[in-house]
Amino acid sequence: MKSDIEIAQAAVMKPIVEVAKQIGLQEDELESYGKYKAKINLSVWNRLKDKPNGNLILVTAINPTPAGEGKTTVTVGLGQALSKMGKKAMIAVREPSLGPCFGVKGGAAGGGYAQCVPMEDINLHFTGDFHAITSAHSLLAAMLDNSIQQGNLLNIDPRQVVFRRVVDMNDRALRKIIIGLGGTKEGIPRENGYDITVASEVMAILCLASDLMDLKARFGKIVVAYTYDGKPVTAHDLEAEGAMALLMKDAIKPNLVQTLENTPVFVHGGPFANIAHGCNSIMATKLALKLADYVVTEAGFGADLGAEKFFDLKCRFAGFKPGAVVVVATVRALKMNGGLAKDQLGAEDLAALERGVVNLEKHIENMGKFGVPAVVAINRFPTDTDAELEFIRKRCQELGAEVALCEVFTKGGEGGGELAEKVLDLLDSKKSNFKVLYELDLSIEAKIEKIAKEIYGADGVNFDKAAQLSMKKYTEMGYGNMPICMAKTQYSLTDDQTRLGRPVGFTITVREVRLSAGAGFLVAITGAIMTMPGLPKRPAAMRMDIDADGIITGLF
Repeated sequence: MKSDIEIAQAAVMKPIVEVAKQIGLQEDELESYGKYKAKINLSVWNRLKDKPNGNLILVTAINPTPAGEGKTTVTVGLGQALSKMGKKAMIAVREPSLGPCFGVKGGAAGGGYAQCVPMEDINLHFTGDFHAITSAHSLLAAMLDNSIQQGNLLNIDPRQVVFRRVVDMNDRALRKIIIGLGGTKEGIPRENGYDITVASEVMAILCLASDLMDLKARFGKIVVAYTYDGKPVTAHDLEAEGAMALLMKDAIKPNLVQTLENTPVFVHGGPFANIAHGCNSIMATKLALKLADYVVTEAGFGADLGAEKFFDLKCRFAGFKPGAVVVVATVRALKMNGGLAKDQLGAEDLAALERGVVNLEKHIENMGKFGVPAVVAINRFPTDTDAELEFIRKRCQELGAEVALCEVFTKGGEGGGELAEKVLDLLDSKKSNFKVLYELDLSIEAKIEKIAKEIYGADGVNFDKAAQLSMKKYTEMGYGNMPICMAKTQYSLTDDQTRLGRPVGFTITVREVRLSAGAGFLVAITGAIMTMPGLPKRPAAMRMDIDADGIITGLF
């Protein structure tokens, strides 16, 4: 089988104007970026806002493993399958970050015959959204340090600056730095550091804002530092929100592309799910719900992170009511959760599957806590045996979840027919009684404990001293009623990435709590999670190249 990039380069794409017409968008509502990409003018909302919403379908997954799960691939393939059945369907997913693209992950626009295209553009600079986010964030960082340098009229304590810098690349050397060296003209020397752009509060705000003015207002609420007497200093105090919003005037517009089978796709926003909230923008999703009868979206990593944040953050803020959820799993990944090494996954092993299927069981149970009916999609590999597939089917049915085999990687939309039919049956036969996991009037500690106990299965939570002090301060400042964004390893239900399956008898350690006042949530940082990843020993970038004709290789 051809590589992902070879398949994508052979795709027959429709002009983006034709793709837009499929969902009722008018040509003057598009801002084209070449022949196959376009941004949607925000004025379209006024024309569509009174239309009824379509059905919202979330695709999530078990905890990821090196064996691969293919959540985005299934998302794209399900959208293609629904379109092939004659349904008016759209897909809404996140933009990939350059850091993971050049690090471990490679491309992130789906895979095989279930991809978003133009794949190279989407995975690289696309329409420049991430550069705009990085620039807006950097402007605020520069204005903060300039305010301290130029007389410090806001009485900012340089030891209490909490706003870090960002770059859209995995660069561990930037996690902790010293700035302002070189003398009095170069600024005030102090410790600082970089996060990856997808962990920026500016990114989170883009994906949670309802329109441009809401974006600007949220920017103004970003807390960047504290004064010598402990009062918060915001971007509004620095008079920065207007210029930041100006830099984001195009980035806020959803991006329209297509799949290999010409199904329309919004690709917009890209916060990490193990650090930030892991969902595409509210604006793209709410617009898709007006344009299509079925909208397939995804939330990053496993359901313990992506789905929980999709429900408790994105749906809470936007008022979305998802009708169904797809939990993606593979036989290979479940056997790895059962203790097998990657090179042992090809042989039938029902004992390992028995040990590992508990991870899937936990995620299915968790979806029930939100009142959303679930179907399990088994992303099929050639080495899967009939006995292994039947084992999973029976176990899921015991839990009340339907199971569909999914072969979209090799067959595109045709390989997602069974899954599409079961999703449609679920929407027709089982009413979603969506509810959030916790109410906002609980204390910060209680909300974190609720997530840890209910979703992860923890016995409790240990709060380090720094986290305790932060929670006390934020409560006193009036931020205690915000929802929680958990920053946790994606590989385990615990905060220890080596504990696979469904661990019991563990506690979660929260070492830090950060305030994202503009985004509207508190970030609880657990275990050893990093907000700036590093490159592996042999990064994916070492396999990438471009020839004299501009043909890219090795992107995935």
